[in-house]
Amino acid sequence: MAKGITQEQVSAAADALVTAGERPTVEKIRAQLGTGSPNTVTRMLDTWRGALATRLSQVLALPDVPADVGQAFTEVWRLAMTHAESLAQAALAHEQNALLAAQSSLTQERKLWDIGIAEAQAQAQSADQARQVAETRLADMQRLVEQQASQVAELAQQRDDWQRRAEQLDEAFEAHKSSATAERETQAAHVRAVEDRAHAEIDRAREETKTLQAALRQKEREASAAAARLEKALDSARAAEHRATEQGTRAKTLEQQLARMDGVPSALLAAQQSLQAALERETMLQAKLQHLTKGTRTQAVVRKRKPRSMPGAS
Repeated sequence: MAKGITQEQVSAAADALVTAGERPTVEKIRAQLGTGSPNTVTRMLDTWRGALATRLSQVLALPDVPADVGQAFTEVWRLAMTHAESLAQAALAHEQNALLAAQSSLTQERKLWDIGIAEAQAQAQSADQARQVAETRLADMQRLVEQQASQVAELAQQRDDWQRRAEQLDEAFEAHKSSATAERETQAAHVRAVEDRAHAEIDRAREETKTLQAALRQKEREASAAAARLEKALDSARAAEHRATEQGTRAKTLEQQLARMDGVPSALLAAQQSLQAALERETMLQAKLQHLTKGTRTQAVVRKRKPRSMPGAS
């Protein structure tokens, strides 16, 4: 409904239309005023028509009008009223048709608005449900974000702890590496010294063995010669048994020679024992050298592997 339209404005517009020789209608009055709803204009136009008869009656009641003029004027007025009534009825019918069309349009529009409102309510309900779901998901996401933030902080703390631990292990590894290098160098120097001493002892034992072997060969040659002489003497003794009486002096001499030859096997046995002792000493020194070399290599391998196993051991 339009605002600001008064009865005086509608009446003035209707009078202006009548003065201009036009029939006052709702559309014309609204066009002339530039505003106003059809219902309001129709109601005010009916009021104007009702007041129009009163105004004409006042005009007819003027005392200065002659009777024939008054009758003529009355006839003109009756015709005008009849024509106006027919025009009013036609306008009323037109207005009613317009109102019916407007009412139908409004009814259709209201149905459309009802449908739109129902759809809007359904959409609003769906939107409210979606909002509730979104709020629930948002709360879950916020809790998840808080949990992840807590986990990130915990992981960062663990990372810092592991980083410090790694730095400590690196420092310990470097220190152990330096110590192991120094110890390995010391051990290598010790092994080289032991090897040098062992090689010197082996060389000395070999020299002694060679000397003893030469002496043994000399003793063997002497023993072979003595055995040959002994065999020859025995042969001579067996050959001369029948001449034992005549050869008493020679037998005594032979016995003396045999007495001297008894010392040869003892010397030969002593040489063999010295040679055996030298060989055993050489074997013992070689075994000791191999044991020291093997032990040194095993310790070096263990020390090389030990720094790698430190992180797992800690």
